[in-house]
This record gives sequence, structure tokens and C-alpha cells, in this order.
Amino acid sequence: MRRFAYRNTTTVAEAVLLLKAGHAAVLAGGTDIINLLKIGALTSPPQTLVNIKNIPGIDFIRGDADGLEIGATAKLSDIASSEIVKSKYSALARAAGSVASPPIREMGTIAGNLCQQVQCWYYRRSFLTGNFFDCLRKGGSQCYAVTGDNRYHAILGARQCFAVCPSDTAVALAALDAEIVTNKRSIPIGSFFQVQGNVLDEDEIIVEIRVSAPKPGAKQVFIKFALRPTIDFAVASVAAVITTELGKVSDAKIVLGAVAPVPYRASDAENALKGNAISEWIAEAAAAAAVKEAVPLSNNKYKVQIIRTLVKRAILA
Repeated sequence: MRRFAYRNTTTVAEAVLLLKAGHAAVLAGGTDIINLLKIGALTSPPQTLVNIKNIPGIDFIRGDADGLEIGATAKLSDIASSEIVKSKYSALARAAGSVASPPIREMGTIAGNLCQQVQCWYYRRSFLTGNFFDCLRKGGSQCYAVTGDNRYHAILGARQCFAVCPSDTAVALAALDAEIVTNKRSIPIGSFFQVQGNVLDEDEIIVEIRVSAPKPGAKQVFIKFALRPTIDFAVASVAAVITTELGKVSDAKIVLGAVAPVPYRASDAENALKGNAISEWIAEAAAAAAVKEAVPLSNNKYKVQIIRTLVKRAILA
């Protein structure tokens, strides 16, 4: 384990000041950052961990007729079991409940789940774990997955780095058009993620997540495929929010997870649904449209069929 200073904070402002000093990182649940330090994966590891767990009033889950607000340090287990989330934002409840194992969900926070680092084995390898790959995320010049073992890497939207966004809750929140509120600004979730991480500044932390109330009667679905569903990261996932009026789809949001560097909005699949009554044939057409732009690597073509199947199931659910 690399040595680091540990600083407790009791206000967001105090945490921000420590981050501004540089060479620091936020500690919330700690399920990702501590592991990264243990395995030596970070080329520029933080010298200080800024603990925000003791900041009062940022672990809330509250909802009203206008929408839902979730504090940054709300635990995944609490989100998954929240009655307001389960009843009105069921895709998010299912996504939060699918993360890792119960002990991890009891520690992990919503902000941490959104900000976690990728699980790419080239990125996470270090001299401590055997072999070091100077990949793009570490300042290198190539993505080793392109010609290496890429079975779990991106098939959509990747250009240079092919590591996929590992967050389950991000997929559901993207389908719900969430907004991420930091100490500086409000960020639509569609603008939060980028190919190599997120848009947060060095001295910026998530304070809360806001979700507007979905339209009455909107169907919400989150489906995840993992090799060991009770613990593993997704091989592929789908979140869908579909609204029908007079028997036809009036609005649809379909987001794909674990197949792109960011939560991937399947716009072609959405357009295939809009204006049509849901049927087996329409679901098949939308599922095919979802993967129309897929460009698999040498070992992950199988993901194309998994996504097609998950999208179809989500539409027909």
C-alpha cells in the first residue's frame, strides 16, 4: 500500500480546500480508490485522501411530485431499498441493487459508483501485480486492448481508449435524464462522462444527483448480464424508460452499459420505437438498430447479440 495522508472533513467547503491543494482524492465508500492504491495501478497516486463520509446532510434520499434528490454519500443499498426509488424510479433501484455484492453496496456510495475507475485489466495492472502497461489512461500512446485481450471492452463509441464505463447506476440515471450537482455547477449526465473518465475538475466533488419525475405511466427497465450476477461487473446492460400514449410509444430513452466508454444512448433504437405500438417485430427492429453502429474488436463480437437480446427484453418487459 502506498503511503498517504488521511484527512477528515465535516463540510463540502473544507473538502474542496483540501482538494485544491493538489495531489488529493476523495474518499467516500472507498471500495475503488483503496483497491487502486493497494495494487499500485495509479501512475500519479494521491498523496492525501479526503474523507467526506463525515459531512452531515449529504447522504439523503428524498422525493416529491417534482422529482428525486440523492446526496452524494447515499449508500447503494439504501437507494436500492428506498420505497420512493423503488416505486417511482425503479430502473435506478434495480441498477443500484445489482452492483457487486451486499457488503459492497453497504459501503459504496452513489457518487463513488459514478466516479469509479474502469476495470480494464491493462489499466489496472502494475509492477506490484505483475506487468505494467503504459496505456492511454496512464499517459501512454496506445490502448493495449485493441490488439490484446479485449473480450470485455467497447463495441460502440470508442476511438482511442476501449475501456468501458463500469457504473451500473450511470446507465439507469442516463435513461432517467439525471443531473449531477457539484460544488461548482449542474451537469446533465449525458455531459458528465467522457472517454477517459469524467469532466470533474481537480477541486470539484459531487454534492447530489437530481432526477425529474418521469411521465405518468412510463415503463422503466434495467437489465444486466454478468457472468456471476450476484457480484460481477456487467458484461452488458440496458436501461429503458418508455412512455406510451393511446397504445403507441410517444417517448423512449434507451441507454446501453458496459459496451462503450460512456453510457451509450441508443438513439436509433429509440427512433425505431417512437410512433409505433410495441410488438415483437418492433422490439426486434429496435434491438437491431441499437447495435447498428457496433464495431467489435477481435474477441468481443458476442456482445452484439447480448445487447440485441437485452434491448428486446427491455422493450417487451
